Amino acid sequence: MDLFRTKSVEQSIAETDEPEHRLKKDLGVLDLLIFGVGVIVGAGIFVVTGTVAKTNSGPAITISFAIAGLACALAALCYAEFASTLPVAGSAYTFSYASFGELLAWIIGWDLALEFTIGAAALSTSFSGYFQEVFAGTFLEVPSSLGSAGDGVVDLPAVVISLLVTAILIGGIKLSSRINQVIVAIKLLVIAAVIVFGVGHISGDNYTPFIPPSEPTPDAQGGFLDHTLISSLLGIDPAVYGLAGVIAGASIVFFAFIGFDVVATTAEETKNPQRDVPRGILGSLVIVTLLYMAVSLVLTGMRSFRDIEEGDPAPLATAFDAVGLDFMGRLISIGACIGLIVVVMILMLGQTRVAFAMARDGLLPKSLAKVHPRFGTPYVITVITGVAVALIGGLVDLAVLVNLVSIGTLFAFILVSVGVVILRRSRPDLHRGFRTPAVYVVATASVLLCLYLMLNLTGGTWVRFLVWMAIGLVVYAVYGYRHSRLGLAESGRAEQPGESVT
Repeated sequence: MDLFRTKSVEQSIAETDEPEHRLKKDLGVLDLLIFGVGVIVGAGIFVVTGTVAKTNSGPAITISFAIAGLACALAALCYAEFASTLPVAGSAYTFSYASFGELLAWIIGWDLALEFTIGAAALSTSFSGYFQEVFAGTFLEVPSSLGSAGDGVVDLPAVVISLLVTAILIGGIKLSSRINQVIVAIKLLVIAAVIVFGVGHISGDNYTPFIPPSEPTPDAQGGFLDHTLISSLLGIDPAVYGLAGVIAGASIVFFAFIGFDVVATTAEETKNPQRDVPRGILGSLVIVTLLYMAVSLVLTGMRSFRDIEEGDPAPLATAFDAVGLDFMGRLISIGACIGLIVVVMILMLGQTRVAFAMARDGLLPKSLAKVHPRFGTPYVITVITGVAVALIGGLVDLAVLVNLVSIGTLFAFILVSVGVVILRRSRPDLHRGFRTPAVYVVATASVLLCLYLMLNLTGGTWVRFLVWMAIGLVVYAVYGYRHSRLGLAESGRAEQPGESVT
């Protein structure tokens, strides 16, 4: 029973040329940069900034964004080397298959399904919130019973946007890229307006103290499920603000960076992946980190973090309303509403490519890996993903599940960071279009920082994450292991193209 059989790089690349599984190569470096910026710039910059400033970091939310950005940058360097060496759909799943073996590849694929599907569903509900705010009082106003899964029957706008995005994704990767480019341009113009109009209303007093003194958390009496894991393990009284609050804030704002790894999932559809994928990953991350830091400085400079209302769904818009710039609040709501469309789209794109790769390997039903004869897209898994996102976003209140996206992503980053070192040692002969500088230092720092951020998530988040992983292991035991293409080839029941298995 070989749970750690690895799939060679040559074999993975050979399978991309099989006619029934061949994806169109339509993307260039500009497409990838805009995909990266498009998926990262979403609800985080419009919502999470104010929320975390109020509850964890104060004006030092800027430092929280810098820490989260650093964690992503370290992991991104490892992703870039993997993607340039193994330009195949599947991102961390495919990378893990080549370095750790099948069992861990399955675990990370199952983990990515959590990240992308729940992330897309969560952001479809964010879209719904902004949509309802923009069109309140018009003929497009949504009845309360159709505007929320928590307070009504169904979140109809979330369902509609999920299904609309599904149709766009089936229509082709280039169509998705063109729509993404237009909407990203709108988002960047809105962010530029936030910075330009907000700078003139900054008060230096709002930055003092920049890192507020540590205070006990309001829910300090809660139990294990409510406190960060590190405070429970070390017996530390949970607190907000101070250095610990800034780091805990980084764990939360990490949600705002989720998605840059989607660029790696498009490697198989990129014309020159060895050159363009690393540029797309690293370039988009740098751009977005600078934007997040600039917007957080403007927000906390315009309005004291003490005055931000906890639970405010649009703290950035509220800050402009408070200084008399009501038109900016409206503009921000419109920009967020439009911008969240592409975030949902690209997260769903990531999920379809990971599931496509898993199905091609036999770990999921092979029918899911069917490619549309005209559009060159994995249309079967795209439809299933779209329906799943629509059902979750429309029928489930996702407030508790959002942190699952962060812990799942951090776990994926850790495996990729370790995997790039393993592949360096096991296959030094491979051509690498990009090599991670000081790979041992970068990979180690990435693992330690990501692990520390994971420990700053609540015990309840860890419990739900482990339950999801346990379910995944059951699915692998019942189906994946028995139908693995590698396993069948090893037992002589099926031929395997490309190089022999290792």
